[in-house]
Amino acid sequence: MKLREPFETSTGVCWDRRVLLVGLYSESIVAWGECAAGETPAYSYETTGTAWSILNDLILPKLPGMAIETAADIRAVFDGIRGHPMARAAVEMAAWDLEAKARGDSLATLVGGVRDAVSVGVSIGLQRTDEELHQKVRRYLEEGYARIKVKIKPGRDVAMLRGLRDRFPGVPIMADANSAYSLEHLPSLRELDELDLMMIEQPLAYDDYLDHARLQGEIETPICLDESIRSVGDAALALELGSCRIINIKPGRVGGFASAKAIHDLCVEHDMPVWCGGMLESGVGRAHNVALASLPGFTLPGDISASRRYWTEDIVTPEFVLEEGMVAVPTEAGIGVELREDLLEDLAVRQADF
Repeated sequence: MKLREPFETSTGVCWDRRVLLVGLYSESIVAWGECAAGETPAYSYETTGTAWSILNDLILPKLPGMAIETAADIRAVFDGIRGHPMARAAVEMAAWDLEAKARGDSLATLVGGVRDAVSVGVSIGLQRTDEELHQKVRRYLEEGYARIKVKIKPGRDVAMLRGLRDRFPGVPIMADANSAYSLEHLPSLRELDELDLMMIEQPLAYDDYLDHARLQGEIETPICLDESIRSVGDAALALELGSCRIINIKPGRVGGFASAKAIHDLCVEHDMPVWCGGMLESGVGRAHNVALASLPGFTLPGDISASRRYWTEDIVTPEFVLEEGMVAVPTEAGIGVELREDLLEDLAVRQADF
């Protein structure tokens, strides 16, 4: 799927998304999950290529004929597989969709959601000039997004954000570094305290907790961990060390809904705000994210933009739309949207059936 515009972060530029979907068939029911892995190992060691291999060689051959009563039963197919949470999540989340459809419930209801609509923000990649950034921010605010997230990296951070804050003084703004900094950048990171940011997301290494704790002790801006949180154990470690004050929960990153819900529950217990991030998903992954964001602990706007934010044409119907800064939580059975089989057939480049 070709993005409407290139999306640049500190780790590189994305022009197209190679989307990996998993479909589970049970009698007359078809359920769907999406693997959130990217084309390169810039965000995670997992890629669409590694996930394709793990799914085809180790996980999916175990599924045909398997009898399950709940999504939790699917975990047996992951025995003997260490890591690869994004590959596992594609299957696990499809199983949640399958259970919800079998029950006749919406996915949000099955996972314990309490909201009819979720508040959403927008994520903006690095721009060539500050003026281009300001134009994009103005446009998204006019469209109704509740929060602006801006990608940053050394050299495109403090001055850029200061100009943005001066231009939009009352707008909720957060910065996302995607692990572009180290403690050597502490003087620059301290300057962010002047800008009244909601948070700075994942400033340091993708697998770090200790230096994040040290940094949080030196700055007032709340640190949000993203890449570092891959399980409820990681979240517990971050809480124990004081590595952050906010956590971004992406179900595709943490292995699916069971893990995401466990992290959510732990954070609620410790009064830690959480929000749902995005991974440039198609409408399938977006539907799963919307369901998760309907849980009570998701008190901050998530990166769950309208379908047309990224795609000229999404592969689901109805597409997700923005209304007054909110995206409605589907009420139909399962993920609440239907795959456009005609478009999927046109876009598919590889398929395996079991």
